[in-house]
Order: sequence, then C-alpha cells, then structure tokens
Amino acid sequence: MSDSNSPPGTAPLAIAAPSTPGALARATRGTMALFFVNGATFATWGVHIPTIKARFGLSDAMLSLAMLAVAGGALLAMGPVGRWVTRVGSARTATASGLLFALATVAILAMPSFWWLLPALVVFGIANAGFDVAMNAQAATVEASRPRPVMSALHGMFSLGGMAGAAFGGLMLSLDVAPLAHAAMMAGVTALAALAAMPGLLPDHPVMPGAGHHRDHAVRALWLLGLLAFLGLIGEGAMYDWTSVYMRDVTAAPAGWISLGYAAFSGGMACGRFGGDRLRARLGDGATLTGSAWLGFAGIVLALMVPLPLAALVGFTLMGLGAANMVPIFFVAASRLPGVAPAEAISRVARFAYLGLLLGPVLIGGVAHLADLRVGLAVVALTMGWIALAGARSARRYLPPRRDGR
Repeated sequence: MSDSNSPPGTAPLAIAAPSTPGALARATRGTMALFFVNGATFATWGVHIPTIKARFGLSDAMLSLAMLAVAGGALLAMGPVGRWVTRVGSARTATASGLLFALATVAILAMPSFWWLLPALVVFGIANAGFDVAMNAQAATVEASRPRPVMSALHGMFSLGGMAGAAFGGLMLSLDVAPLAHAAMMAGVTALAALAAMPGLLPDHPVMPGAGHHRDHAVRALWLLGLLAFLGLIGEGAMYDWTSVYMRDVTAAPAGWISLGYAAFSGGMACGRFGGDRLRARLGDGATLTGSAWLGFAGIVLALMVPLPLAALVGFTLMGLGAANMVPIFFVAASRLPGVAPAEAISRVARFAYLGLLLGPVLIGGVAHLADLRVGLAVVALTMGWIALAGARSARRYLPPRRDGR
C-alpha cells in the first residue's frame, strides 16, 4: 500500500500488510499490553522513591543522584539500543528488554546499600530505554500496517498503565505489603506480558531505501523533530513536577485539591491520547500538532492569568490534552524517514525527549527561584507557543497527511 499524498521525503504509510486481519489485531493487542506494563512498572519505581529515600536515609541531593542514574542510563543507551533493535528486530528486543526491565525493577528494591543501588538504577534506565524504543518501533510497524492511525492510543495505554501502577502501588503501601514483594508482583506481570506478546508481534518493515540526499534530509528532519520533542517534553516534565506546588503556593488550594493538579494533567494526557488517532486521521499530523500546541498554550495561559484552583485545574487539563499527541506524532514521523531504520530514528528523537523531560523541571525550578513559579511556568507557555507558530509549520514536510480516506 502506498500513499500518493505523502509529503516529499517521507515513506509510504505502509510497505507490507500482515496476511490476515487477525494477525494485525494480535499485534495491536500485544503492543498495547507492552505499553501498559511499561507505564505500570515505571510507576512502581515512582511509588517507591520515598521508600528508598527512607531506607537509606538519603538527603534530597542524594535522592536526586539516584533519579539522575535512571535518566543517565536511558540517555546513554539510546544510541546503542536503536542499532540493536534495527539488527535484531523490535519483537525480540521488546521481549528481551521487557524481561530485563522486570528484573531491574526487583533489583532496585533488593540492593543492600545506596552504592549498590546506583548501578542497579543505571541498568533500570538502560532496560527502560530498550523497552521504550523497541515497543515504539513495533508500534510504528503496526500503525504503518493499519488503514488508520493507532500510535496515540498505544501511548494512551502507557498513561493508563502509569495511573494503574500508581494506584496499585498506593494500595500495596496501605496494606503494608513489603516493597520487594510489590516489585516482584509487577515484575511478574511485565515478564508475562513481554513473553505473551512476542508471538503475535509483526516483523519490522524493511528500511526505506534512500540515496545520499535522502540521508541528509533524514538528518535534518531528526534534528528538527528532536528539538520539537525536547521543547514539548520540557512542558510535560514541568507539569509532572510542579503542578502540585503551583496549586499549593500560587492558587492557595485547599489541602485536598493540591494533588488534583497532577491528576488533571495526567487525565488530560490520557483522554487526548485515546482520542488523538481520530484527529490524526481526519486532520493529518501537521494540523493536529499545531492545534495541540495551541491548546497547551491556552491551558498554561489560563492557569497563569487566573491563579484560582478551579481555573488552574482546567488549564492543566488543557495542557494535558495539548501535550498528549506530540510524542506519538514525532515518533511516527521519525519512523517513516527514508534511508534510516525506524528504531534508530525513534531512538534519536527519544534521546531529545528524555533530555527535555529531565531538564524541564530543573529549568522551571531555576526560573522560579530567580523570579517566581508563575514566571517559571510561563516558559512552558513559550515553548508551546513556539511549536504552534513555527515548529509545527517547519515539521509539516516530514509529517504524514490525514488518513480518513478523503
């Protein structure tokens, strides 16, 4: 199948389709399961960050070092992981990295000292990066084989998994279940999902051929997509780390409302992703990206201009809706560039995304320290506004058109 409306420099929407609809349905369900357990298992680490801090008596600075170990492992792995997935195939690497991710989840809660914990967290970050790139490469193959987009819904399963993992972790804590037992349960679920999904996953499509000028085109495209991912994830990281603080310190929200800022953003993300594929099919990725950025911009501006609890919650929900489909769009666009393997392209964009997610909260915190948190979050509005005004327009040549058949 090909798409005569594809923009110059992008690959056809699909190269080969599976022989039966049943095979494609199995691959879609299996990939959804991988995204769900990835989100749920990563949330298990998040739930037990306070556990680890208390167990080893860590200061905030030492705890930050532990968090940096996870991010550092992921960033270091992105290049090699992309080449590994290209060489071995996304189905096999998703299974192998999923199993390693499960083992690493148990290991970080079994370490006898902080100095043993740090290398375990690096391995955890490496395994998560491998799992992330492999399942996104498989997702790109699944989407390219379908008549309609599915990448946003797959990322929605990650968000749903994160919420489910956090809720289950909270339940385990309330029942005084040992952290290691909780980690072992989640590791078992992740390992089972990785093994069960593998037989139904699709073989990767061959790399689209490209001459030297295609390779140069791909390099320019990856730099642009990486920049956009970096800017988009600055906002996402800031929302995860600073919404509760904003609710407490700026809007003076009641105690019971403080955590709702995080929930509003996460809920907006999940809803936006599950509804995003329909928008992408009808409008095309370029128009969806532009509209998403404007929606995120409007949400942050509302929260900043009307610093009241309810207005902030509405604004954070709009920001979640706006941010929801950015990474799926960037990954799909990267996977379709001629002359570069989808896994390698995704890993390069993902590296920028991780950097934005890592540096975003720090950047907002630094600006807030010099001025105040409202000024800090204005940086997020600026990034969303730039994507809407300039970034999306520059990226349109690399983005797939609408796929509603019209």
